[in-house]
Amino acid sequence: MITLSLPSPAQPLLPPSSKTLNPSRQNIIPSSDSRKNPNFEPLKNSLIRQLDVGYLRHAISTLDLITQQKAPPDLTTYSILLKSCIRFRNFQLGKLVHRKLIQSRLELDSVVLNTMINLYSKCGDVDTARSIFEGMGNRRDLVSWSAMVSCFANNSMELQAICTFLDMLELGFYPNEYRFTAVIRASSNAKYSWIGEIIYGSVLKTGYFKADVCVGCELIDMLAKSSGDLGSAYKVFEKMPERNLVTWTLMITRFAQLGCARDAINLFLDMELSGYAPDRFTYSSVLSACTELGLLALGKQLHSWVIRFGSALDVCVGCSLVNMYAKCTADGLVNDSRKTFDQMPAHNVMSWTAIITAYVQSGECDKEAIELFCRMISGQIQPNQFSFSSVLKACGNLSDPYIGEQVYGYAVKLGLASVNCVGNSLISMYAKSGRMEDARKAFDILFEKNSVSYNAIVDGYAKNMKSEETFLLFNEITDTGIGINAFTFASLLSGAASIGAMGKGEQIHGRLLKEGFESNQCICNALISMYSRCGNIESAIQVFYQMEDRNVISWTSIITGFAKHGFAARALEMFRKMLETGTKPNEITFVAVLSACSHVGMISEGRKHFNSMYEVHGIVPRMEHYACMVDLLGWSGLLVEAMEFINSMPFIADALVWRTLLGAYRVHGNTELGKHAAEMILEQEPDDPAAYILLSNLHASAGQWRDVAKIRKSMKEQNLIKEAGYSWIEVENTVHRFHVGDTSHPQAWEIYRELDQLAAKIKEMGYIPDTDFVLHDVEEEQKEQFLFQHSEKIAVAYGIISTTPSKPIRIFKNLRVCGDHHTVMKYISMATGREIVVRDSN
Repeated sequence: MITLSLPSPAQPLLPPSSKTLNPSRQNIIPSSDSRKNPNFEPLKNSLIRQLDVGYLRHAISTLDLITQQKAPPDLTTYSILLKSCIRFRNFQLGKLVHRKLIQSRLELDSVVLNTMINLYSKCGDVDTARSIFEGMGNRRDLVSWSAMVSCFANNSMELQAICTFLDMLELGFYPNEYRFTAVIRASSNAKYSWIGEIIYGSVLKTGYFKADVCVGCELIDMLAKSSGDLGSAYKVFEKMPERNLVTWTLMITRFAQLGCARDAINLFLDMELSGYAPDRFTYSSVLSACTELGLLALGKQLHSWVIRFGSALDVCVGCSLVNMYAKCTADGLVNDSRKTFDQMPAHNVMSWTAIITAYVQSGECDKEAIELFCRMISGQIQPNQFSFSSVLKACGNLSDPYIGEQVYGYAVKLGLASVNCVGNSLISMYAKSGRMEDARKAFDILFEKNSVSYNAIVDGYAKNMKSEETFLLFNEITDTGIGINAFTFASLLSGAASIGAMGKGEQIHGRLLKEGFESNQCICNALISMYSRCGNIESAIQVFYQMEDRNVISWTSIITGFAKHGFAARALEMFRKMLETGTKPNEITFVAVLSACSHVGMISEGRKHFNSMYEVHGIVPRMEHYACMVDLLGWSGLLVEAMEFINSMPFIADALVWRTLLGAYRVHGNTELGKHAAEMILEQEPDDPAAYILLSNLHASAGQWRDVAKIRKSMKEQNLIKEAGYSWIEVENTVHRFHVGDTSHPQAWEIYRELDQLAAKIKEMGYIPDTDFVLHDVEEEQKEQFLFQHSEKIAVAYGIISTTPSKPIRIFKNLRVCGDHHTVMKYISMATGREIVVRDSN
């Protein structure tokens, strides 16, 4: 007897039904009458043959024929019919048989009643199953109790299953090996794992563990699901005296699902050596393990096995193959995923969702993902919540909320809009499109918010530079008790970095140390990025060297930090060390390396690393890598060579490349080539005001004021507005923003007084204003005045009067700063003895 400290659940959990389903004994027709009719046996045999081949409706018709010929079917006939309906999962016909059985007024025995409990359990009608069970009275046997325990367990009513099991024990019905499986299944969650451990002990004590393989399988599942204790689950697996394919597949699947992908693959190989042939579920799990570890070569071998043994046509295996090729292909292309998908003879919502997700995850095929979604719904396949989640992510990646709203409308129509993963993707879609008000509305209407919901909105605010909202949400998350995970902290650090709020970043750093996340790789990478973007490269280096485990993101983050700070030699040295550790660089790593070379004009080094991308590392250069090389050549004055480099590109240069070249032309005063670059930009992005501004500045630097006027007039006619330049500084956890000639700050008088004093000091030290950077047709004296009203100089003056002399001044600007600004900052730093760090959009 198992004794648990639980109240007896019989009365509250199983209320007496207002009616019973067994008829009065007074109106019962004896089933023996059927045997007196000579037509009964032939018709019964015909009915059984029809059931054997799955012709259920024909069997029902035969049942009606038996009844019409006054040869009433017996209980055995009804029992066979009910079991066949369950076997072929035709529950509606099973209910019809039940109604006919009631009309027959036969006296129901426990065999038929137990079958009916099983029928209603399988179709999810727990109330009817319970009503039949309660109406059985003293006809309940061990099978009845076991059926009811299974009914509760299979319909997510774990507590009722456990309590019914205990009631069964108290009434003297002791389970055999087949009856333990349901209650073990009910204990397969964290809430009731302690009960599962007691039952586990009872199974071992009674010796039933060795009696049936199903008991061992349920124990493995319970230990893996309830507490993630794969060690104990594997011990059960090893102790099982008999294993079958299901046992091996279950253990492999749980290893793959719970982060032990390598163990899953090793166990699969052991299974092969033991002589068991894998089935579609085995292949699906081991392919998922290959995906997790990025083992494309092994995955391809498994694919060949799948084809050889005829499992390639299975939808489950096909989905796993699609996912594997999408995630493991080095160049991010989805060709192999698409080939696998196209070779599948039939598709369901799982296979469509797998290929749509593959296109979204590739990073460059979001339009194709949306097209596939349209094909899916036009083919009468109804999307599920995961389909909607993936296609909304595609809309977000394209910053296309118009299509996203149509997709969401369809989700509303299908009743899936309230599902968390759909709502979370909607939040992310609006955030990526810059529509944070709509993102917040989508967040607020979510019925049940989880950590992913909060992370999505926090990340959205962070990336849209709305730091105040970001940190308010941080406090809200803390109050809800949902718990802050690594992604939340990473998003908060990104929010601090985006506006240069190092004070906030340091506070978050302190909080995550308190929460025990100091060794988390994702957070350490975010800290490196935050400190380097906020101008504190030394703290970034400190975090990097304190990391126990570094990945490619860690190395790339510190290389990027050195590059942004102009420490090209240190960036390249760090890249060399990265290669020595065996860490394989990715596309972003090379953007950082090439940017480092560009910042200081290291042409030969830049060429060497660009050429090594494909030749040494097998990475195909993308548009951003070509833009880095154009930037390197252009700003080094090699304008003709930069143009030749663009013409040699394997694809058409986009606006980013031409915009980079146009900036170089402006610096070096090549107006004619600058016009050509501007035309190429406007051909691809006719509504981009930046191209007009760059061309206008090019003409202005050459004194061609008539051309400047024409461009500005054209912009006005097209309603194109130049992005306003501004700078900001964080003082005492508050961000102060300044525009050109800004006088709105409460301390404006003190700021401009300090600015005048600084101007006088640095002129005495030898500073000569470079008025070539003032692109207005005014007198020299006024140009000089304009230079000192730039937002970054106002921010520096405020920093000097508002912070202690020992504290570095960190200024941030949303646009690229001019050449004169660099000179002024050097002089101000020397004049005041202050460390000044400036970060612009470059």
